[in-house]
Amino acid sequence: MNGSESSSTGHTPTARRRTDPTRTRRRGAAPTTRRTTTRRTTTRRTATRAGQYTALLAYLAFLAFPFLWLLSTAFKPPRELGSLHPTWIPEAPTLENFRQAFAEQSLWAAAGNSLLAAAVSALLAIALATPMAYVLARFRTRLARAATGWVVLSQAFPLVLVIIPLFLILKGLHLVDSRTGLILVYVVWSLPFALWMLTGYVRAVPVELEEAAAVDGAGRLRTLLSVTAPLLAPGIVATALFAFLTAWNEFFFALVLLKSPGKQTLPVVLTHFLGTEGVADLGPLAAAALLATLPSLLLFAVIQRRITDGMLAGAVKN
Repeated sequence: MNGSESSSTGHTPTARRRTDPTRTRRRGAAPTTRRTTTRRTTTRRTATRAGQYTALLAYLAFLAFPFLWLLSTAFKPPRELGSLHPTWIPEAPTLENFRQAFAEQSLWAAAGNSLLAAAVSALLAIALATPMAYVLARFRTRLARAATGWVVLSQAFPLVLVIIPLFLILKGLHLVDSRTGLILVYVVWSLPFALWMLTGYVRAVPVELEEAAAVDGAGRLRTLLSVTAPLLAPGIVATALFAFLTAWNEFFFALVLLKSPGKQTLPVVLTHFLGTEGVADLGPLAAAALLATLPSLLLFAVIQRRITDGMLAGAVKN
């Protein structure tokens, strides 16, 4: 009887394994389902990445279109500028527009005025915003929160709203039609946003580093200069670049506050290529505008790599 039981129990699982097709289908279905899911996920990721790259290329084309058209217009002769069928590439490129632009207006003097105002205002804004940002980031009091609210609120005021009081203040200080007055205006105008940017960078610096410096006997000023400032280098460079480009491209304040032709900045001088009836001298205007655009592009191209290197260096130090 034990033999019969053992024989029956011994043959039954083998028979079931041989004759059970459901278990075989289940074993084969799992790898197939996994492969199908993997393929679908890969296809979805590829489609998403392709859509992202397409959107990025479309955005880059949208940004590059005005500059490429300006570049093309600057080298076109008058005959091609008045053509009813404009082309991207000039058929007979010429430098006459650049020669005419420098002959008609004092572009070098205007570029020097813009460079002076932009560089000095950027340096002053950074020198003032860095310690202020440190205080706002490290001492979160009611006064610090009120100052942060003022920084955000000040960006909502339009230029037209503040230009009349600003003009009266500068007139009382005898700073109208003065490069010094324009630089002060640029500093005050770029300081809130510079302060807001640097506050975020200061908060990203670990407090433990400053605590370690304090344990070693360093004071607040020494800690700011020796520990925090090197880690803030990428943020300081980015903020200075923003302040410089803001002042370099600014038009409204310079138009209202500067009257002497020898003190006017480059954006104001560009308007002189417009005739009395609003007709633009398109060729020289495009050439002058191209020369006014190139410094900011070159500056950003040079500093961008240093910003990235500084961020990586700060990450390693952290």
